[in-house]
Amino acid sequence: MSHSCRLLCGFLMSCIGWSGIIIATSTNDWVLSCKYGMHTCRKMDELETKGLWTECVISTAGYHCISLNQILDIPAYIQTSRALMVSASLLGLPALALVLLAMPCVKLSQESEESKHRRAVLGGLLILFISLCGMVSTVWFPIGVLHEDGLMSFGFSLYAGWIGSALCFFGSSMMICCSRGDDPGQNLENRYYYSKHSGVTNSGPPINSHAKSAHV
Repeated sequence: MSHSCRLLCGFLMSCIGWSGIIIATSTNDWVLSCKYGMHTCRKMDELETKGLWTECVISTAGYHCISLNQILDIPAYIQTSRALMVSASLLGLPALALVLLAMPCVKLSQESEESKHRRAVLGGLLILFISLCGMVSTVWFPIGVLHEDGLMSFGFSLYAGWIGSALCFFGSSMMICCSRGDDPGQNLENRYYYSKHSGVTNSGPPINSHAKSAHV
């Protein structure tokens, strides 16, 4: 796979993953919690859905939601998950912009390939940080709800966060490890070999050393 294809695949995976993290951050269907069995809670109208911003009770009449805006009363796992997911959502735009500017088809004035490589690695590291923030949040949040409210099942937002974090992780790994282009011609020019009589010699194109015949 060429250098351009590797960068493009990493960019597309990261872009889709970042979209999944934004969906998980902005929606509240993270977990469904219940102190009894799931079927019993549905009959008793005690099934609760909880996210980063609201907590709702699902009943036959509809949703009854309460905003989680009392910062001092919110558990630590919700506050930490909020901070990590918001940070991941905000960092995605500059990270993807760095990767986009590192594409071979984008040319800035008097720019070397080394600067493009550094820009791609920096964007990949930012996206890797985004994926780690998403992984920590989407794992810590359901564990905190399990210890606090008991039996639960996962919601749509949590799956979106898991898939988005995984795509960002694989996309950033591809950009960090494979961002430097392959230049076999440069490797041939810098190859040397050792000769017993003349020491280190460049392995470039052989020089025609046949002398012409001398006429007497």
